[in-house]
Parts: sequence; structure tokens; C-alpha cells
Amino acid sequence: MSDISRTGHCLCGAVRYTLSDAPEGYGACHCEMCRRWSGGIELGLQVMPEGIAWDGEENIQTYKSSEWAERGFCRVCGSNLFWRLTAEGPMQGMMSLSAGSLDSLKGLELTAEVYIDHKPAGHAFAGERRRMTEAEVLKMAGIT
Repeated sequence: MSDISRTGHCLCGAVRYTLSDAPEGYGACHCEMCRRWSGGIELGLQVMPEGIAWDGEENIQTYKSSEWAERGFCRVCGSNLFWRLTAEGPMQGMMSLSAGSLDSLKGLELTAEVYIDHKPAGHAFAGERRRMTEAEVLKMAGIT
């Protein structure tokens, strides 16, 4: 069994979740909305809707942040929980689950960066990984 955590929760514990599979890694988003939402670089794990079981789901509030996505947070403590794709298509419902909400990040590596063309000049991660521009992300998600 993997030593990578499959559980997580918000700051106050009113929202908890269990992942059906251990994540392989996480990504970073440099878009303006994610920077404003997270206070910096959004770090998230790609999870499909069937890959997560929520406990305390009634405490999740969502905010429609664009015509094709929403953001979820705990209505009790305000912790950011996820960004979710709402646009129709094969990736509909895919979420970027806030990596910091996992009970442990042990064993996870940064595997991707998106909206790399929006990255502030002072932000840099060491190492090689997949990097995608805004146009590449939108095309992959079927939004453009």
C-alpha cells in the first residue's frame, strides 16, 4: 500500500474527504484567478468526481468564478477546497483539489504547471515537469 495520503479536510474539519486512489502528483496554476483565490500559486491534485467521497458535503459552498468553472470552499472556516470544471465535455466535473487540504503530501511531487504564460517573473520551481500555456489548457479542456 502506498504511503501517500488518501484523506484530507478543511481547516476546521467540517468538510472531510477520502480519495479512491492515491494521487500521483500535483500541479501548480499561475492564472490570475487562482492567484487571487489562493493568495499565491494554486497547488492542486487532479481528481474526477467519482474519485472522491465527501463527508460534510453540506458545508461546501461554491462560487461560479467563470462561465466554465466554479470554486468550492468550506462555508464554516472558509478554507479553499477545489476548483471544478463545469463546462460540458469529457473533463466536466474534473477538479483541482487543494493540495494543502491533504492530510499529508508525503511522496507527492510537482508534476505540472499550467498558465505558465501568466507566471510572475519572480516565481520559479526547480526541476523539469509538464508546462502548459493558457491556450493549451483551454484547448485540452475543450473550452475554446
